[in-house]
Amino acid sequence: MRNVLGIDVGGTFTDFVAYDPGTRRITAWKELSTPGDPVTGIVSGLAQHPNIAAIDNLRIGTTVATNAVLEHKGATVAYVTTKGFRDVPFIQRGNRKFHYDMSWVKPKPLVKRRHCFEISERIDAYGEVVTPLSEADVRRVAAEIEAIPEIEAVAVCLLFSYLNPAHELRVKDILAQALPGKPLSISYEVLPKWKEYERASTTIADAYLKPVVSRQLKAMRGRLNEVGITAPAVIIKSNGGEMTLDAAAEAPAQMVLSGPTGGVIASRFVAEQLGIDHLVTIDMGGTSTDVSTVIGQKESFTTAFEIEWGVPIQIPMIDIRTIGAGGGSIAWIDKGGMLRVGPQSAGAQPGPACYGRGGTEATVTDANLVLGRINPGNFLGGRMKLDMVAARAAISRVAASFGQTAEETALAITRIVDNNMVGALRSVLIERGLDPRDFTLCAFGGATPLHASALIREMGIPRAIVPIHPAQFSAYGFIMTNARVDRQRTTQLTSLRFDADRANRIMDELVAESLAELTAQGYERDIELNRALEMRYLGQNYELELPLTVARFDAANIDRLWKLFHDTHQTRFGFSTPGEVIEIVNYTVTAVARTAKPELTILPAGDGKPEPREIRSVWFIGGPCDVPVYDRGDLMAGQELKGPALIEETASVTVLEAGYRLTMHEHGHMLIAAQE
Repeated sequence: MRNVLGIDVGGTFTDFVAYDPGTRRITAWKELSTPGDPVTGIVSGLAQHPNIAAIDNLRIGTTVATNAVLEHKGATVAYVTTKGFRDVPFIQRGNRKFHYDMSWVKPKPLVKRRHCFEISERIDAYGEVVTPLSEADVRRVAAEIEAIPEIEAVAVCLLFSYLNPAHELRVKDILAQALPGKPLSISYEVLPKWKEYERASTTIADAYLKPVVSRQLKAMRGRLNEVGITAPAVIIKSNGGEMTLDAAAEAPAQMVLSGPTGGVIASRFVAEQLGIDHLVTIDMGGTSTDVSTVIGQKESFTTAFEIEWGVPIQIPMIDIRTIGAGGGSIAWIDKGGMLRVGPQSAGAQPGPACYGRGGTEATVTDANLVLGRINPGNFLGGRMKLDMVAARAAISRVAASFGQTAEETALAITRIVDNNMVGALRSVLIERGLDPRDFTLCAFGGATPLHASALIREMGIPRAIVPIHPAQFSAYGFIMTNARVDRQRTTQLTSLRFDADRANRIMDELVAESLAELTAQGYERDIELNRALEMRYLGQNYELELPLTVARFDAANIDRLWKLFHDTHQTRFGFSTPGEVIEIVNYTVTAVARTAKPELTILPAGDGKPEPREIRSVWFIGGPCDVPVYDRGDLMAGQELKGPALIEETASVTVLEAGYRLTMHEHGHMLIAAQE
C-alpha cells in the first residue's frame, strides 16, 4: 500500500484523508473551499500534511465539471452533424416534465443553434455507407467555425457512427488539422451507443467542459508542483474509478459526479467489513445531500444522469441522487408565509451566520448551534470558533415572523431539513420498490450525524452507521477505491439472426480498450473483467442488463443465453414470453483493478460505560433536556451509550436521540439502533 492522500473538493469545505502505511495511521482534516478556485483550498490543506514529500499518490474528487454544467459556465461549442439533423439537440424528446403546465419551457441545450453545422454524409442503420463523406463540406465548416472567435470547442456526432465510425474519425482528422488547438469531442469516443439525442447531448457536454476542465487541471498540476507535490495525481471518475489529469482533460464528461462517489465507495467497504447486504447512504455536507444504495455489497450504477430535466449525460456512473439540503441551507419564508429550508445555500463565503464571515441568513448549522447540538468552541477541533450571538440573531429574525422563540424556530428548521432528506431517501428506496426495513443507513458528511437518529426514526430504517471520519468520508473513499473502466457499444443483433463472430469481435474490442486504459494508469495485475448485455424483447422500449458468465459466444452456449434472459425477465417483471424474438442492443465491459487497501487498526476493547466530558442543555422535540457529551476518541470497542447523548469529534457531532442506543464497533464505526 502506497502513502496515499485522498482529497474531496466540496462547495463549502475541502476534505483530506492521508494514509501512512508505515504507521498504519489514517489522518483526516478539513479546509474551507475557495469559491471559483478549488486549487487554493487544496494547497492550503496540504500545508497541514505532516510530510508532503512522503506522498506517493493523490486521488482527487472535484466539482469542477459539476459546477460548470450546473451553472452553465462552460465553453462555447460548435456542433457538427449529418445533413438534416442539426436540430436534434433542440427537439430533444417528446415528453414533458410537467404534462399540464402550458408555460413550461424545455431546458436549453449546451449549444446555440447558430453554432450548429451540417455536412454531407450518411451511414445507415446497418453501418453501410449511403452517402460518402464530403471532405469539402468538412473543410468549409472548419472555415466557418474558425471565423467565429467565440467558439472554443467542437462536438461531432454523425448518424450511426457507433456502428461505423469511419466518417466521424475522418472528420476529426480534418478538423484537428484545420483548427489546431481547438478541443474536439466525437461521439464514437465519448458515447458509442444508439439513441441520437442522448449521444448528441453527451458529446456536446464533453466539448462544453473540455476547455474549462483543461485549464483548471493544468493550474492544479502547476500549483501542486509549486508547493513540492510531484507525486502522480489522479481524478476520481463518476464511476468511482480514476484517471490521470491529462486523461481527465480529454474526457471531462467522466467527471460530472466526481466528488460524491467517494462516500459510496467507502460505504461499500464498510458493508464488506460488517457483512451488511443492504445499505442506503446519505451524505449531508455544507451545500447538498447525496443519497445512494449499496446492495449485495455493490454500488448501484446508472447511465440516466441528467444535467437538468431532459438534458442527459449518459456516461456510466454511480447512481447518486442529490438535493439542495446541507448545513449551509438557508431558512426562508415563502409567499404563503410558510417556513422553508433550502435549496439556496450560504456556501463557504459568506457561509452560515455563525461562521463570522459576513453571513446574516439563518441556516441549518445556525439552528443546530442554537439548539445546543454543536459546541461553538469545538468546530473543526477548535480551529474555527463559531459565533453563537450571530447565529441566534439570524434565527431570531426568522422566529419573529412566527412569534416563536429562537429555539422553537431552530427546531422547526432541523425538522424541515430532516423531512427534505427523508424525501431523498424515499426516492432511492420506496420509489424503487425497496423496503426501508431491509436497510441500514450509512450516515456521513459533516452534517448528517446530527440528523441520523431522526432519519431512521422517520423512515422506519432499523439501524444506522456513523462510520469513521464521517466529515471526510468521501476523501476516505478515494484512498479505498479501485481503478475502474467502463466501455459500452451498441450493435443490434437478434435471436433470429445472431452473428456470434461479430458479437465476439465487439466484446474483444471493448476488453482491449478497457485493459489498455488500465495499463496507461499503471494497472496490469489483479484485473477483474465483467461482461454484460443490454437486451429486450423485440419492440420493447427499455433494456434489461444481463451479466455474462462466459467470455465467448458459441453454438454451445447461445441457447442458454436466450433462456437466461427469459428467466431474468420473469424474475424482474413477473412475466416472460418464451418464443418471442430477443434483441441485443448494447454490449458492455467493466474492468476493475483491485488496489491495495489500508490495514486498519483495531480499537482496544472497553469495559463499562465511558465518562462524559460535560453535561449540556440540548433541545429536542418536547423541549430542552440535559444530555451527556462524549468525545468519540475516548470510546472503545464494545462500549454502549443510551440516548439522549451527543458524541463529538473534530469535524462532526452525532446526536443520539432518546430511545436509541449506540455501540462502538472494533473498526471505529458507531452503530445506532432502537433500544430493546
